Amino acid sequence: MKQAKPKILVADKVSAECLKILADGGLNVSVATGLSPKDLARRLTAADGVIVRSATKIRADVLSAKTKIKVIGRAGIGVDNIDIDAASELGIVVLNTPDANATTTAELALAHLFSISRNLPAADASVRAGKWERSKFVGSEISGKTVGVLGFGTIGKIIAHKCRALGLQVLVCDPFVADEVVSEAGFEPHDLTSMLGLCDYLTIHAPLTKDTIGLIGKRELAKMKPSAYLLH
Repeated sequence: MKQAKPKILVADKVSAECLKILADGGLNVSVATGLSPKDLARRLTAADGVIVRSATKIRADVLSAKTKIKVIGRAGIGVDNIDIDAASELGIVVLNTPDANATTTAELALAHLFSISRNLPAADASVRAGKWERSKFVGSEISGKTVGVLGFGTIGKIIAHKCRALGLQVLVCDPFVADEVVSEAGFEPHDLTSMLGLCDYLTIHAPLTKDTIGLIGKRELAKMKPSAYLLH
């Protein structure tokens, strides 16, 4: 008897290429986006796996004893839209794509760093309002400044290398990465407290978890230079 193909529900919009890869891999793929939690829960009783991006939330209320799925795939880096504990209790494996959009995200952070250093948003708004206030929006050079990179994962490493290439001094804080690893990469390891007071820029590249929520708050901001910028 021919074995039935595993059923995969794609609950968020993905590329046609992604759908083709899944189908070519021998999976029975169905696409249903914008589902309510109730409809999503119902669909998960008839699927072996589900793929989401960031719009769909896989919370405890859509996972139950009736859930048939064995795997949740996150087409992206963060998994904060998935209840990991609820999935684990049901024996459901949660997967993500840790390198997805890493370079894009690092380049976007760098674009923001340039933008705030040159007052581009305010200057753009001024010009669009018919003004020409050159002296009001004089920017500052980033070369020779200090950037603190909070989180030395895939994205953090990329932005650290790019900042160093631009002449910035790079400090790194990541409690889950040994200081030796940071030093071998050519950067200065720091704890968060010591790094905050040294930064002209602080860029955050840590996953959103129960341990990182509120990582930077009023107390931490008070330790930074009044002229420093926070990128997140």
